[in-house]
Amino acid sequence: LRDMINGYLGEPGKQVSIPGVVLPHAGYIYSGKTAGAVVGKIKIPDTVVIFGPNHTGLGKPVAVYPDGNWKTPLGSVEVDMELSREIVSGSEYAEFDTSAHETEHSIEVILPFLQVKNPKVKFVPIAMGTNDTEVIKELAESIDKVTKGMDVLFIASSDFTHYEPEYTAKARDKTAIEAIKEMDWKKFIQVTIDQEMSICGVTPICLVIELSKRRGAEAGKLLVYTNSGVMSHDFSNVVTYAGIAFK
Repeated sequence: LRDMINGYLGEPGKQVSIPGVVLPHAGYIYSGKTAGAVVGKIKIPDTVVIFGPNHTGLGKPVAVYPDGNWKTPLGSVEVDMELSREIVSGSEYAEFDTSAHETEHSIEVILPFLQVKNPKVKFVPIAMGTNDTEVIKELAESIDKVTKGMDVLFIASSDFTHYEPEYTAKARDKTAIEAIKEMDWKKFIQVTIDQEMSICGVTPICLVIELSKRRGAEAGKLLVYTNSGVMSHDFSNVVTYAGIAFK
């Protein structure tokens, strides 16, 4: 696993400090290069907050993992218990909940990339099971307050279009990605509604856009865009992946 991750990260180069990124969460053979191309270029601070979609529907709408460790083949990653508590106490909507995370993959597959880049990393996992705009605004504001002055990276875990021909997926994704690059999360939501898109991490992306904007980011940059057909050779029914950095 370590060798695989290092291969995806590429040669070490200048590490840029940025407030937020969008990373995919598929099997590594499909989306590992996309995640690695982004993580390989950025500094991973000691504190990371990862927002992932809740694919199962279990648990609370804004489920913050309270404490403990998440184990991967590379070792354990400590949940930042103090920051988790501050997020829950500072937000009207965030709640402690582990059930939303029990069978969810969208956050855990990000961890090995962080472990390889920064073995000391701690994180706060937040599973999002709501797309309410009021929740997005309130949660972004409250998390911004409790992390003020901290060196923290916000990660949105999301794949993009699911199970469509490559040519239609690419055209639909382009409109959504343009809204993300503009850092207009309300426009992004509207695009996904108007086009009935299957992007799974809409709310995580919106939160990271808003939090990055509050940290001074002015634009999103698409670093990688690809799809599962590159590996499966089936371009009639693909899942798409985008690696985006806010700077």
